[in-house]
Amino acid sequence: MRGDVSVGPYSKIGGEVSNSVIFGYSNKAHDGYLGNSVIGEWCNLGADTNTSNLKNNYDFVKLWSHSSESFEDSGLQFCGLLMGDHSKCSINVMFNTGTVVDVCANVFGEGFPRNYVPSFAWGGSSGFTTHKLDKALETATRVLARRDIKFNDVEKNIMTTVYELTAKNRVWEKG
Repeated sequence: MRGDVSVGPYSKIGGEVSNSVIFGYSNKAHDGYLGNSVIGEWCNLGADTNTSNLKNNYDFVKLWSHSSESFEDSGLQFCGLLMGDHSKCSINVMFNTGTVVDVCANVFGEGFPRNYVPSFAWGGSSGFTTHKLDKALETATRVLARRDIKFNDVEKNIMTTVYELTAKNRVWEKG
């Protein structure tokens, strides 16, 4: 772990981490590279998860913008993964430069997932389905309980509201 890393309380960090912010209760405990990234609370990066933080052509990185609902030039040459609260990825996941993973997504499988993964997405490079709200709430309850924290009604209501507000981003639900 390099000196340009900020790690929130109760997080477990391992492998190579550079120029990144990892909020509390998140884990990247194994080998793999995480650079120029922001990881929200209650996230888990599986063993050997790797992020690219520099494009092969050294061009500026484009990031998903929720306001324009499209990719926009960030003006950054170095930008890795932006991962929202309660999102997770399995072992050996590879994220392209400037990947945005929203809240409560679960990314797994071989190959590179797309550069924008909506909230409550479940899948990877071969496609996504919806991470059902009841299952996401069950997982959050278990994850917090491991740290002796109760997943309360306030948190449940926040997650439910995010689920409802982000349905429009899960394009596979539209048929």
